[in-house]
Amino acid sequence: MVEPDYVALNRASWTKANAEYTDRAAREAWSREISWGQWHIPETEMHVLPDVVGKDVIELGCGTAYFGAWLKRAGARRVVGVDVTPAQLETARRMDEEFGLGLELIEANAESVPLPDGSFDVVFSEYGASIWCDPKLWIAEAARLLRPGGILQFLRGSTLRILCVPDEGPATDRLLMPQRGLYRIDWEDGDDAGTEFHPPAGEMLAILRENGFELLDFRELYAPDGAASHEYYKEPSADWARKWPAEEIWRARLRPRSS
Repeated sequence: MVEPDYVALNRASWTKANAEYTDRAAREAWSREISWGQWHIPETEMHVLPDVVGKDVIELGCGTAYFGAWLKRAGARRVVGVDVTPAQLETARRMDEEFGLGLELIEANAESVPLPDGSFDVVFSEYGASIWCDPKLWIAEAARLLRPGGILQFLRGSTLRILCVPDEGPATDRLLMPQRGLYRIDWEDGDDAGTEFHPPAGEMLAILRENGFELLDFRELYAPDGAASHEYYKEPSADWARKWPAEEIWRARLRPRSS
């Protein structure tokens, strides 16, 4: 299958990012308790994680697979991580060998995963497929991979955040991009060039419904009071994210298929 044009571009961007991401940083991420978003809001405060105990879980766009590690420690029976970037997966493999969790790691595009239908109870994505893959493709693939009644959960940047980002620099307090027609965004910033996908909430809901999902939960995340800007990602600032929602968590259930 021929890769879409954006896959190679995003792979190159994440290969560069991985070269700047040390094993020490990866080890720190693997060691943390479950938390959400850029400001590491603890799951003990959010209570948004689906039940994964004894479940088969796949993470689409797993990167260095720290979230997969958290899910395995939370009781998942099987955790499979899928990513298109070999360098990211190599870091994940080193960490998995060190921590001894037994994650399964596959190099593949999350829009076309080489695994059988109905293999998983939970599909998960945290800033992986949720922004770097075409939702019309990866959500359809999530539906294929899930068993009836299975859960899809993903985290992405908020639509408002996207609308306030200039060509260069962090999010502002002004709307700079039209929401009408928002879907694919091609960032052309030299070595950091890449393609994101960000349909607004109404279109995302339509994509979920078309693929047999019903929405169970939707959360908007703000930076906590006193939070500092992220140690790696400089956009948006903590000050911005205390005023407006910077991130979104979506959870949906796959309806049983009609006989």
